[in-house]
Amino acid sequence: MLSAEAWYWQTNVTCESSVDMELVLHYSLIPSFAIILVLSFFERRVSRSQIDGKLHRLNGHFGIVIPLDFVGTFSNRWSFGFAFGATANKVMFLFSEGYQPLRVPKWAQAIVLLIGATEVGLSYFPFFACLSTEFQITGSVLGFFYTFTWFVITITNIVQCPHGQVMGDYEKIIFYWPSLFCLFFLLGRFALMFVKALRVHLKMDVSNQENHFLEVHQAQHVKRLVRKPPERKAQKSWFQRKVYEWDPCFQFPGRMIGTSALALICLYIFIVIEFYIYKEVSEELKILDQRFEELLDSSNGSEVLVSAVLQLKEFINVTQGVWIFTTFAASLTCVSYVFHILACYRKHMKRLWAGKKHFLPLRSHEPASSQSVAAIARYSGWQIAYILWGYLIIHVVQFLFGVMIMYSFVLPIQHGQGLEMAKGLGIGILTVGIATGLMIVQIKIAARFFLQPKILPDDKQKPLALNNRKAFHNFNYFLFFYNVLLGLGACLFRLLCSVVLGTWLIARIDRTIMQKGYEAADMGFNTWVGMIFMDHYHTNPTLLSFCHILLAEKKLHKSTKYYSFNNRSEARVSTRARTRWLLLYTLLNNPRLTELRKPNMQSGASAVPQNPCV
Repeated sequence: MLSAEAWYWQTNVTCESSVDMELVLHYSLIPSFAIILVLSFFERRVSRSQIDGKLHRLNGHFGIVIPLDFVGTFSNRWSFGFAFGATANKVMFLFSEGYQPLRVPKWAQAIVLLIGATEVGLSYFPFFACLSTEFQITGSVLGFFYTFTWFVITITNIVQCPHGQVMGDYEKIIFYWPSLFCLFFLLGRFALMFVKALRVHLKMDVSNQENHFLEVHQAQHVKRLVRKPPERKAQKSWFQRKVYEWDPCFQFPGRMIGTSALALICLYIFIVIEFYIYKEVSEELKILDQRFEELLDSSNGSEVLVSAVLQLKEFINVTQGVWIFTTFAASLTCVSYVFHILACYRKHMKRLWAGKKHFLPLRSHEPASSQSVAAIARYSGWQIAYILWGYLIIHVVQFLFGVMIMYSFVLPIQHGQGLEMAKGLGIGILTVGIATGLMIVQIKIAARFFLQPKILPDDKQKPLALNNRKAFHNFNYFLFFYNVLLGLGACLFRLLCSVVLGTWLIARIDRTIMQKGYEAADMGFNTWVGMIFMDHYHTNPTLLSFCHILLAEKKLHKSTKYYSFNNRSEARVSTRARTRWLLLYTLLNNPRLTELRKPNMQSGASAVPQNPCV
């Protein structure tokens, strides 16, 4: 098992740090459990249990502490995003399977990884719990000191040994600065929370931390739906039409913001690691080149060795240049995917709110409820993994295409073989052009000679009715043999398009890369569909507005004399006794209803006078 400081390679360190980050992770569970216990004490349980009757001091304390609401959190979104960013380094350890707290056989590694992921989650649980708790003073104090402890430990680890044997100077600074920045932001956030909560406690300010069932932007969205649309729409800029248009009536949930922030930081760390691996491989290739040159000197300039050394140098230069260029191209592609997925999330949610499901496969129109619940838990982790693996796959494919282009077009021109290259390229383009032209000619002939005339002059095309049937059958017969060869080229073109589009969209979890009818095999896309349906059912502005109106109407009835019976007390009362008390109160206030009651007929006896209490 590699240590937490090895970063995927086992190396001889040049300096020793007194801080073992893996050991710190283990010991951080102690204060983490203490903070969770304190926050749990302040949380109130909705339903009482039998133990509350035995231990009266509990009085409903020690409720369940949640890190954040993964479904409907719209407050502190950026704070949760930075909290996710603080976990980026540990997430990368888990992604590389470099953190395994126990040594077990290979068949049990999945269980060990689950244990390691749980340990990391518990270690960073206080960041989220202290941001989510309603007890702002306690949460801000505990969160500040816990964050400050992690900040000091990380700074100490970097200062004592900032360099690395493999990645060179300032290795730890390069890797840890995003997490340090996120921790510094959280320190400021917890300090601001404490100041605001203290001012509210001293009655110097009004609290605005009330839990609203309906968010402001959701209410604005419903108002916009019922409002008459303007006759003239405002002119949109090119950026609004082609890239993104901000909508004040829509907000991304905290889960999406946190996932995007963590994905960008993990992508940065992944790219840095890949770059240093590339440097190591380049050094090995240079050493190989030097050895070939030494062999060339010892062999008195053999023509075969001279040609091999020159080709090796050329190959090294080509791969280095192409790899650097495709690193930027693949990075920009995946970074744009992170933001494009957010735009697609908004677009898909708005379509679902409007009742439109045509953009989804037919089988995905009604996903299973259990699938949606599991999808909301899988989405964040899977999205980050898809972005990282997608970057690597896109980079490799772009690199291969880049090397192919260099050897096919650029190098022949540099070697003075541009004319031959242009001649071969022209022949290839002419061959493809002729084949494509013959396909177009077939369509034109079919439209001109083998279709009946238009029924109406205004029709866009001729009806699908055959004309000149004998000529049509001869046309099909003689072109049958040629289309066999033409179909081979079309098949290869189909394969090429599938490979290019499949690798290009591999990081897009919001779009399936499977053929129609096989979308169920795309687990990533199924996770996306289940996630958006979960959000659709729980954050639909129209549904929430309706429920908000019902709750508002219920609050209006609190002043009525019947409200005391509708409000259940904390004492345990049987349903039958409660119903009889409601009946008694109703009959006492409405005596005429007694005459309308159904008589209580007893066997062998006539009707007896009604007791309103019965």
